Amino acid sequence: MDTEIIFLVEEDSVSGFFARALGHPIFTEAETLEELKKNIRDAIRCHFDESELPRIIRLHFVKEEVIAL
Repeated sequence: MDTEIIFLVEEDSVSGFFARALGHPIFTEAETLEELKKNIRDAIRCHFDESELPRIIRLHFVKEEVIAL
């Protein structure tokens, strides 16, 4: 049993936030950060049995920046 699960979170200026778990096939999205957190919790509950739920959910925010020359 993993005690923690890590999600990579990316923000899209048009559609909101996307999150994917590292090491597990769990993906979700939302328009707001609060909605994303709720969707992540729901997705984890759907993916794991009650006895296997991770205790910690870590969100790693990935920000991509483009610089023009």
